[in-house]
Amino acid sequence: MFTGIIEALGIIKEVTPDRSNKTFCIESKISSELKVDQSVSHNGVCLTVIQVNGDLHWVTAINETLKKSNLDTLLPGDIVNLERCMIANGRFDGHVVQGHVDQIGMCISIKDEVGSWLFEFEYDPALGNVTVEKGSIAINGVSLTCFNSKTNGFAVAIIPYTYENTNFQSIKIGDSANLEFDIIGKYVKRLLNK
Repeated sequence: MFTGIIEALGIIKEVTPDRSNKTFCIESKISSELKVDQSVSHNGVCLTVIQVNGDLHWVTAINETLKKSNLDTLLPGDIVNLERCMIANGRFDGHVVQGHVDQIGMCISIKDEVGSWLFEFEYDPALGNVTVEKGSIAINGVSLTCFNSKTNGFAVAIIPYTYENTNFQSIKIGDSANLEFDIIGKYVKRLLNK
């Protein structure tokens, strides 16, 4: 389980296809502290560390993960958000994030609000995911509060600290983003549908 509070940015150094999977080599300030078999969120996707060497670590994403996330589009030089799993006695600063991406969304607007940024995202409502006004959403693993919630989209406000310390700094209009909808909302919706 994660909280959506990003610990570090990683730089993709190498992408190695392996049949239907891809292995990513990532450089970061926390890589040397990682251990093989540890779960780490990469852009909101929970992946298992398979190798560590100094400031580099490696993870493999299977075909199913590549199809349901934006990891398949990553290239050397791209930046990913990293978060280690939450420790049992840690502070819960974000919200419950499982590291299971529900679907990909697309950035449709970025507005400079002179001191913050307003990002708008669209997603396909056919998959049944919903947001609620002032509800939680994880975008590329970042815990955020959504507003202007509608059937197929929402907006988030990004403060300078978040902009500088996550890959929101590199998101452009038309870019895809991993969306994990609030787990409480998902359970409520499922119960109401019964």
